[in-house]
This record gives sequence, C-alpha cells and structure tokens, in this order.
Amino acid sequence: MQSKILKKVEYINADGETIRVSERIIKEMALKVIVDGQHFTTAMILASMEKEYVIGYLYLQRIITSMEDIVSMEIKKNTANVKLKHDRAQRKILQDVNSNLTVCKEDVFLCVRAILKSPVFTETEAVHSAGLFLNGKKAVSITEDLGRHNALDKVIGAGLLENIDFNKILAASTGRQPTEMVLKCRSAGIPIIATKGVPTSLAVELAEKTGITIAGLVRGDTMTVYSHPERIQ
Repeated sequence: MQSKILKKVEYINADGETIRVSERIIKEMALKVIVDGQHFTTAMILASMEKEYVIGYLYLQRIITSMEDIVSMEIKKNTANVKLKHDRAQRKILQDVNSNLTVCKEDVFLCVRAILKSPVFTETEAVHSAGLFLNGKKAVSITEDLGRHNALDKVIGAGLLENIDFNKILAASTGRQPTEMVLKCRSAGIPIIATKGVPTSLAVELAEKTGITIAGLVRGDTMTVYSHPERIQ
C-alpha cells in the first residue's frame, strides 16, 4: 500500500489495561491549485490521484470543457500549477441529463460492490470511495478520498483523461448523496448514481427534475430507486 497516503502512528489503547500499540492512519494533504498564476483553491484531499482531482474539479467548476483547454500542469510540493488556453470557451451546463442508458439491476449491485473492495478502507475505515462504470459494466476508474465529493471529482477527472462519454456512465459512490453530489453528476452529464447510502430529499427532487436516476441503499441484493426507475431493468 502506498506509503504517501498512510502514516504509522503510536498510541495508547485503553481496554481494561493500557497498551502501547501502533497502526497506519490516513495522511491528509492540502493541495493548492494555481490557475494561470492565480490561487484558485486549496483542497484537503487524500494524497493520491492529485492530477485527476485537479482536472475533475476544474471541469465541474466550468473552468475547462475538455483536456484540450489545459496547456500544462505541474504538481510539486503540494501545489498544482495549471496553465490554460486563453481562448477557451466557458463550459455550458445543460439543465437536464438526456441519456438512453439503461442497466440491469445485477450490474448496479456489482458496481457498488466493486467500490467497496478498497484496501485503504479495510485498513483504516477512514475513506469514501467512488467509481465510474461505462454502460454500468466496465470500470473506468475507482478511487478513495477523505470526502465523497473529492472522490467523485477524481474519477470524473480520470474519465476526462480517457475521453469518456459521461452520458454512458453509472457513477457509484459510498455514503449519503446530498444535492452537491447530484449537481456534480448533472454538470458532467452522468445519468445514473448508485450508492450504498441514501440521498437527501432535495437531492431526490433535483434528480427527478433533471433526469438523473438515483439507486440508494444498494446492499446485498436489494436497492431503493428514488428517481427515474426506468433506467434500471
């Protein structure tokens, strides 16, 4: 397992008797993002897939439309320096996600199970996972981060690097699905969200209004489809 994301610490375990033990815990890093010489944001993330995070974040913030808008990117000493094309157009976000993607329920279960196999979570129980699956089958990218929002940014960035058609993507995620997660998927044009957690009421309203399917409580062989059930067969 990558040492740059885990750090060994010693601590006192008090359980009937006091014992000095050690274990590895998550390393949190502050990644500063500089765009064309100006500070854009500083994000607290897990120190992995930093490039994908920056790309996904800039895309979801409507700063870039595709990888062609990025002239160069250099990541050193927890700082990402990004240079963009000066004549790039601002990305427009469609209000509705129009996609003819349909998936079978067995594939939904498999996608969620795939993101739950994280060895980092098994060891630390301290990360969220996200994954993109082309046509609800082929894994494009699976990763972990301290927050579910960052994990989704990372896999969307990975999708951009591979020039993936997000209209054919099922996004799997751990944890609750608040409005911001649905907004990210709408921004990318992702039609299906699957999670072992549950959405909020506003997230369901937004998904229903914008044409996104949310399958929640995906556990074992059961799920609850909160919006646009026609995409799951």
